[in-house]
Amino acid sequence: METSGGIRASLAGRYASALFDLARDQRQIDSVGRSLEALGQALVDSKDFAELIASPLVSREEAAKAFAALVPELSIDPLTANFLGVLARNGRKHELRPIIRAFRRLASDHRGETTAEVVTARPLNDDQIAQLKTQLRTRAGRDVEIDATVDPDILGGIVVKLGSQRIDASIRTKLNRLASAMKG
Repeated sequence: METSGGIRASLAGRYASALFDLARDQRQIDSVGRSLEALGQALVDSKDFAELIASPLVSREEAAKAFAALVPELSIDPLTANFLGVLARNGRKHELRPIIRAFRRLASDHRGETTAEVVTARPLNDDQIAQLKTQLRTRAGRDVEIDATVDPDILGGIVVKLGSQRIDASIRTKLNRLASAMKG
């Protein structure tokens, strides 16, 4: 897992660190975290929003207007709303996903938790996430936050990265091993 220093080295990490430092100073880490989670969920739920973030054709002004329109709809806190404006004006809207991920890690570190990066072929439901947190807490010896992403290319199963450990129980990996074994 990246350390806080590693997170801060990337462009998204520098933005996330700046937002985290402001949130910490204003005692707003939880509200900013909730706002970023709402934005992350909107990226999953809304194809239009995801395309807006990814498209190089959307101008900075249009991005700023789109972000401003989302603020009341997603109940975004004022600090995050201002941050979104900065992202749009700086032409960095495409960095939103990695910024959310980096902020989540910084907040977890601040709370004394560790973050597990989890990849599945389909989204996990709340019960599955709770069970996974319990199992990983036992393995890590402390609370674990889940950074879940969906990658249909793994076909099924799960890939978990917890610290320096990587557990790959994906069907794609199992099929690759089987193909290698059959080649001799």
